[in-house]
Amino acid sequence: MYAYVARQPILNRKKQTIGYELLFRDGETNAFPNMEANQATCRLLVENFMSAGSNPALESPRSFINFPQESLISLIPTAFPKGKIVVEVLESCIPNDELFSAIKHLHRMGYIIALDDFSLDSEWDRFLPYSHIIKLDIMQLGIDTACEYVKTHKQQGCKRHYLAERVETNEEFQQVFEAGFYFFQGYFFSKPEIIKNRVVKSEELLTMQLYQEVCREEVNFTRIEQLISQDVSLSYQLLKFVNTASVRLEQPISSFKQALVYLGEEQITIFVTLVATAHAAINKPKELYKQSLIKGRFCELMICRCQNGTPGQQAFIVGLFSLLDALLDQKLDDVLEHLSLTKEIEQAILLRLGLLGSMLELYESIDTGNWDKIDQISRLLGFSPKTVEKTYQDAERWYQTIFS
Repeated sequence: MYAYVARQPILNRKKQTIGYELLFRDGETNAFPNMEANQATCRLLVENFMSAGSNPALESPRSFINFPQESLISLIPTAFPKGKIVVEVLESCIPNDELFSAIKHLHRMGYIIALDDFSLDSEWDRFLPYSHIIKLDIMQLGIDTACEYVKTHKQQGCKRHYLAERVETNEEFQQVFEAGFYFFQGYFFSKPEIIKNRVVKSEELLTMQLYQEVCREEVNFTRIEQLISQDVSLSYQLLKFVNTASVRLEQPISSFKQALVYLGEEQITIFVTLVATAHAAINKPKELYKQSLIKGRFCELMICRCQNGTPGQQAFIVGLFSLLDALLDQKLDDVLEHLSLTKEIEQAILLRLGLLGSMLELYESIDTGNWDKIDQISRLLGFSPKTVEKTYQDAERWYQTIFS
């Protein structure tokens, strides 16, 4: 499955691209689908900021993103780095007290606020001191009206930047340039370009169970960790979300519990809300999905039988993520590059090094029926082949129990 997004460049007065506005699409047709605005925004965020691999849609200094009323009041933008996004207040938003409070909060946190398709309505006047960019649709307002508005406010010493939307000819560009507009966007420079990106999505049942957990009065981290561990997509998205929500991690992530504790209740709630709202059914390769989970459980059970005290959660992650390349149709090292995993886990997955790497080799030998290799690794680790076979069966039973 793929995520689609259209991006349109935003240029400064030197005609340099300073960022892109991201526009949600649900296919290769370059038009907004028949979908509720909040769901579209959530899907855009989940599928492009939390999707697998490097996304060319995000390869710019800033991503301008439309946020409707509900997502602004819920402070969804705070889940994303303030240095990477511009929060566009959608024109359909109602300028009430709730929205005003949310915009002030985002402004205090250092987010760049843009008022999209600004209507010149006096109801929005109190929002202006907290807005950095005012976007004026020169076709809707009329180019003369828009230019006059900008000239008047520039003469009054206004420090805000004005962005001219829907600039379609060189004559229009010259007129808005001379009026004092600082940013420009429109077909004269470039039409929106469709970007397609591979994406991982989660199972509906687990998503809803997670949603129920974060809605409880007291968040149960253990229960959330159990649910996330059952789904390779959610596991991947959680770690990607930790990296997105943080500029720099103090130490590499080695367990889902560590990731959850690092995020805290508020960010976990935002994460699960985003995934639940953005959910769309997907037919995953069931056998790969099944093997990922059984592999993770096998590695976890085997490592727990060792006497060196290696945490089982690390082994589970090793097994679970070792098939991400097949699930995502991407090189494994490219996928892992976007997750802050410990060096021990990365080397186990990529190079089969260390004790964790031996667990993977053991599982793969069972899968291919390489009994000489099974016997060799088993004896090296101090297990009998019978113990290994029983552990494999236990892992399969665990999978059947979860999905029974």
